[in-house]
Amino acid sequence: MSETIWGIHAGRGGAAHDLFMRGVIAVGWSAMPDLTTLTPDREAFKAAMLQVSPDAKPGAIPVWAGLLFRFVHEMQIGDIVAYPSKVDREIYLGRLRGEYVYEPSESAYPHQRSVEWVTSFPRTRFSQGALYEIGSAVTLFQIKNYADEYLAALHGGAPPSVPVEEDETVALVAEEIETTTRDYVVKRLARDLKGYPLEEFVAELFEAIGYRTRTTQRSGDKGIDVIAHRDELGIEPPIIKVQVKSTEGTVGDPEVSQLYGKVATGEFGVMVTLGSYSKQARDFADSKGNLRLIDGDEVVRLVLEYYEKLDSKYKGWLSLKRVYIPEAIGDGAE
Repeated sequence: MSETIWGIHAGRGGAAHDLFMRGVIAVGWSAMPDLTTLTPDREAFKAAMLQVSPDAKPGAIPVWAGLLFRFVHEMQIGDIVAYPSKVDREIYLGRLRGEYVYEPSESAYPHQRSVEWVTSFPRTRFSQGALYEIGSAVTLFQIKNYADEYLAALHGGAPPSVPVEEDETVALVAEEIETTTRDYVVKRLARDLKGYPLEEFVAELFEAIGYRTRTTQRSGDKGIDVIAHRDELGIEPPIIKVQVKSTEGTVGDPEVSQLYGKVATGEFGVMVTLGSYSKQARDFADSKGNLRLIDGDEVVRLVLEYYEKLDSKYKGWLSLKRVYIPEAIGDGAE
């Protein structure tokens, strides 16, 4: 039977690091009472969490309640614990030794369990994939994909030191980060911007690219959502007529053909969707020199490329940070 490995973080900036080094792992939510007083089921934890966090964002309550439930009822004595320290850049490995205890004197981290640290290794001894998994955004989580690597480190004395150029997980991590970012951007757009708000965002995106735009909702120009142009007055060619689709599904040839029917000689048509296009729709667009289709992947590419030029309200709403990720070694190289 394989051993269960739990990853845990010590709060923002490693706030609970000293506590962890005393052989105690802990989670926050100090407003929550002694968790042993709650009925041992997830619904009871959700109800208690909702009571202390009535203004939490949608979807947060089940996540937080589930985390505390796992900490109390799913983690078992003898399970392996992996703690990536932000303070000394070590990854500590140990075993859970005690049941849950409530320590209100530790005001920031009152929910605790004892742990016996067995060993620790520098982060550089683990593959990039293992580091990415243990870098989860969640405070408490189960390690599955790279469990064998952590088990080998615990039982074998030291994880194998894999040279960077031989670490095949580098490419996997880079791809995962890119996919996660793409999904995040599309989900935010699809969830928060429907109809006219998405049209306004697309207009802002075209502005960031370098066009002047106006939306057409109030002009009654059905089928055309945004007019883009280079000149200040919007009368010099080429005029770009943009139609925006909020759908995350597949846009077919009929919709693309209808847009093109509204594009006059000397004008250009652009359709923007958060989803994709059918082969027939793409074939039709490819046959027209003045028609362009932008799908969800390209929307994300444009958002990332022109993010710094977006209006501050959109930058604050998306809240992205520029980071560098490793490129797969050997890509494009001879």
